[in-house]
Amino acid sequence: MRIGLVCPYDMGKPGGVQNQVKGLAGQLEQMGDEVVIMAPGLSESEPGLDLGRTISVPGNRSKVPLSMDPRVVGLIKDAAATVDLLHVHEPLMPVVSLGALRAGPPVVATFHAAPGDLWRRLYNVLGSRFRRILGPNVRKITAVSATAFAPLPEGLEVEIIPNGVDVAAFSNGHPREPFRVSFLGRDEKRKGLDVLLDAWDRVIATYPQASLEVIGSDRGVDGVKWIMTIGDEEKAEILASSAIFVAPNLGGESFGIVLVEGMAAGAAVVSSDLPSFRDVGGEAVRYFETGSSDDLASTLIDLLGRPDEVARLGSAGRARAQLYDWGNVAVRYRETYEQALS
Repeated sequence: MRIGLVCPYDMGKPGGVQNQVKGLAGQLEQMGDEVVIMAPGLSESEPGLDLGRTISVPGNRSKVPLSMDPRVVGLIKDAAATVDLLHVHEPLMPVVSLGALRAGPPVVATFHAAPGDLWRRLYNVLGSRFRRILGPNVRKITAVSATAFAPLPEGLEVEIIPNGVDVAAFSNGHPREPFRVSFLGRDEKRKGLDVLLDAWDRVIATYPQASLEVIGSDRGVDGVKWIMTIGDEEKAEILASSAIFVAPNLGGESFGIVLVEGMAAGAAVVSSDLPSFRDVGGEAVRYFETGSSDDLASTLIDLLGRPDEVARLGSAGRARAQLYDWGNVAVRYRETYEQALS
């Protein structure tokens, strides 16, 4: 099968959807399929159709790098003639995804982001007419979680296929540091770094030997190790050597891939009590009140004093992470493609 993976976001910039597209492409190729990535920001070393430069557009409490050049629609249509199927990620994003929906081949459309209030109201108003807006080429609709497509329009069938992670890449057997705590995420308000930093002062007042490593941000605050850029192997090493991984996000999350990475690494995962995070972590994660630095501080202090509980959560997380291993997720997408073509 020859599959076109369409991503509206700049592939040269960090982002969850971009990582999922790259990971899925690798898995499909291992399964014997041909893959063409169609997206802006592809480097010369990455095979596929580069759709040029992007601009930053506000969205989902952040800024998203999108191509707004209408000429890309023609490029996608030409490339689509060479594939059996298009897998369009974030199908309502201009201009790339919207153009791909009507490029010609059958389409599998995948929703990633948690919809804002405007989109939720729109889903309610449109109801079963939503499929007609997506167009006649859309044969299957998937979402990475129930949160990514809620409320579900009446009469519309959506299959939940979670994001994927290479679980084995986080199982490197690195010695675990009993007082190391780690965070992974961009320095955006919704990622909750302020909540963690506020809690941290109280944590080290109780455990002066505790250390905090922040991956993906750099404020230069004393007493914290800041790591702005990092490779996949080093990221896995830090998570695997952490006793606790913290996801203090405030909202706007449809899945929580960082929870899966923390669980895969065997760290005890502590996260804010978001519905999407509970869906991912289940009973394998310790939750605290979203936005409460007091509750987070109490949770970390409690766990750092209970190594047996840290170990129990780590083992439970490793087992749950298998649900999201690429070996399982890619097979489900491959089955969806076959259903769309039939």
